[in-house]
Amino acid sequence: MVETAEHDRGAGRVAFPLALGAVLLVAASLYIGTRLPEDRRMVWWHPEILVALAWTPVGAVLVRHRRGLTVAWLMLGSGFSAALYVLSLNLGPWFELHDWTGTGFVQWLATWLWAIDTYALTLVLPLIFPDGRLVSRWFRPVLVLACLVPVIVCVHLTIDPDVRRWHNGVSVYPFDEIPVAITAIIVATLAAALLSLAVRFVQAPPDVRRQIGWVVYPGVLAEGIIYAGENGPIGDPLRNITIVAVPICIAIAITRYRLYDIDLVVSRTLVYAGLVVVITGVYFALVGAASLLAHGEGTIAGLAGAIVAGAVFEPVRRRLQRTVDGFIHGERDPYRIADRLNRRLQTAADAAAALAVAAEVARSALHATGARIEVLDRDGRTISAEDGVLGTRPQLIPLVWHGEPVGRLLFGVTRTPDARLSGILARNLAELANAARLSADVQRSRERILRTREEERRRLRRDLHDGLGPTLASLAMTVDAARITLKTDPEAVDALLENLRATMGRTIGDIRDLVYGLRPPALDDLGLEGAIQALGGVVATGDGPKVDVHVDGDLKGLPAAAEVAAYRIVQEALTNVHRHAKAGSAVVRLHLNGDLHVTVDDDGVGLPSQVRSGIGMSSMRERAAELGGSCTVGPGPQGGTLVRASLPVNGVHP
Repeated sequence: MVETAEHDRGAGRVAFPLALGAVLLVAASLYIGTRLPEDRRMVWWHPEILVALAWTPVGAVLVRHRRGLTVAWLMLGSGFSAALYVLSLNLGPWFELHDWTGTGFVQWLATWLWAIDTYALTLVLPLIFPDGRLVSRWFRPVLVLACLVPVIVCVHLTIDPDVRRWHNGVSVYPFDEIPVAITAIIVATLAAALLSLAVRFVQAPPDVRRQIGWVVYPGVLAEGIIYAGENGPIGDPLRNITIVAVPICIAIAITRYRLYDIDLVVSRTLVYAGLVVVITGVYFALVGAASLLAHGEGTIAGLAGAIVAGAVFEPVRRRLQRTVDGFIHGERDPYRIADRLNRRLQTAADAAAALAVAAEVARSALHATGARIEVLDRDGRTISAEDGVLGTRPQLIPLVWHGEPVGRLLFGVTRTPDARLSGILARNLAELANAARLSADVQRSRERILRTREEERRRLRRDLHDGLGPTLASLAMTVDAARITLKTDPEAVDALLENLRATMGRTIGDIRDLVYGLRPPALDDLGLEGAIQALGGVVATGDGPKVDVHVDGDLKGLPAAAEVAAYRIVQEALTNVHRHAKAGSAVVRLHLNGDLHVTVDDDGVGLPSQVRSGIGMSSMRERAAELGGSCTVGPGPQGGTLVRASLPVNGVHP
């Protein structure tokens, strides 16, 4: 390990002198060029100058950042080779003018040395980027060919140096004039190298894909501009800018690929390139039309063209940006996404299908590998729907509805999503999560209501069949026995009648209990207000809390179902206050305003931090749900617990 650290420090000490040496070689070449005739010197915009001055320092920086990085050493060596080539281009004519020894050797280097950096960067770099290893052992022959191409070019140009052509002072190795075998080797190697990069992109995780994107985008752009520059009138400055951009993008890909978004770079490039084309076309079309109308008024024509081109700039930019974003990312307008989500939700059959649709839309909108929506119901159970694959480290957005957490959105992405988009999407999903939670609550309430009703019917049947039925049969038998005994032993009838009277009393009590279970008698005797006041008086006896009852509105004539629901909710709430709240007082309020609003507020210890719905709380919600209303239990405004129920009465019949 010590030897490795020493080796890395030694490599770091070599990198920057090499980069400085490349810069000095270029400076020496340019100085020598000032001493040469204009027709013999190298052109100052030669692309190898940019390779030497850009790729070598960037390679040195990357070596300093990661000393064992093969890609960085390849960049460093290629840039230094380019610097030697730049020096030989001016040094060869200088030697020739002074008849110095070694002229032939220097001119020979100036003939082919460019092949090292050219083919190392175009053939070898795609094979080993970004980790310095081949994507598969099947590409080893391709790497060997890529390393042999400079040797093949050197041999060919040594044998036939006149095959080179010149374009704007830059030598060109024309594929249409060199042997077909050499062309085939170079093209096949390049195709295999690009295939290797494509295979790596498909197999790689998202981070490596972003690194590859940072290199492929400027690399393809640079190759296209260089090819166009060699075969058309494209400007040399634009070509040189792309040559400089490639190593910068490689540095970003290796060191800062998480900080900058390659998709944004591609998007902006396409948008502003399209703007240049559109605005230029509009300008010249209007200038031409105005010139025809103004008959030689060039100033007016130019002004008209500039004004109209400026007027269409922003609308065209917005339209192009939307089109490009749609091509790269899909839809990015949050309001369009919200509209699409709402339209898709209208076709969902139930809450589970709606959550599945929402997960699919969220994954597409956030450009995520996967998305999952989790909804937490009031009983602590989770309802979820997932689309795609989340990955190992998903991001999380809480779903909050009216200040209450109702769920969360989990999604796996390779970059941070747009905050505005994710915020609007989260608000829409929070509405959906709350609706799904309410739907689940309603469904469970219906199931509980049905189950409770059937259990109540079973209890009534059992009580009537097993209790009241045998008792009445016993009474009938006792009456018959009394009639028979009356004829034979009149004195014994009195005992039978006394037993009959006691049995009838117990039967009346059982019937009263059954009736009370169906509807509290106090509601018929005292009305809802009086029944609840009586209930409060019972709770306040002994060590119970003081109960105050406040009524707003005329409660006479309420539907029977609403009266029973209100009474049972208050009864259960006051029972909880007495048993659990440790309260000194409680206030019951009944307010009739279209619906019957019932609240029970106490000054006790309040709800625990981890509250779960028990039988009593579930019963209150179910009784409200039976009428189409709602019941919530939460912290009170002054501490303690607040039970709030809303019971519709207009649609409920007595």
